[in-house]
Amino acid sequence: MRFAVTGTDTDIGKTVFAAGLCGLLGARYWKPVQAGVPGDRETVAELAGVETLAEAYRLKLPASPHQAAAAEGITIDPNALTPPEGDVIIEGAGGLMVPLTRQTLFIDIFARWQIPLILCARTALGTINHTLLSVAAIRARAIPLHGVAFIGEANAESEGIIAELGKVKRLGRLPPVKPLTRENLRAVFAANFRREDFA
Repeated sequence: MRFAVTGTDTDIGKTVFAAGLCGLLGARYWKPVQAGVPGDRETVAELAGVETLAEAYRLKLPASPHQAAAAEGITIDPNALTPPEGDVIIEGAGGLMVPLTRQTLFIDIFARWQIPLILCARTALGTINHTLLSVAAIRARAIPLHGVAFIGEANAESEGIIAELGKVKRLGRLPPVKPLTRENLRAVFAANFRREDFA
């Protein structure tokens, strides 16, 4: 199985979700563009214990990919971002509208790939607006949306109205994992997500 993972914003926990999903499915991990090192590949390797694939672009500056690339005097080639075959979880950089170049957004890459997309969303205040806007953008580009994974403390009303109004599958919710270890993540993920929902 292959899934792409994105978020309604940056730094919402989608790397931890991706690690949990890799562990649940026994899938490899690939983040094609990493801006800021050490990066998410190291985090996933530690939390999931799965094979992690080298980035197409590994940039030093923790910033938008187009800016991080420019700081190193390079330009990201969107056509060079080709997803690997086989079982793999692919994590985007930041949110959907993050620019890879001045002409190409990450959502454009997702549209070209046509790989089922999992949208990670906060449960905190503001998530309804951010998540429904993201769902609308995904649908406008005819990207296959597999479902929404919530991250944070329980917020049943927000989670429910997003699934209802967005007509999107609620895959589950990843609560805070403390302490964040491989064993704890695996246990918490298995308790809150079902393998069959990712078949």
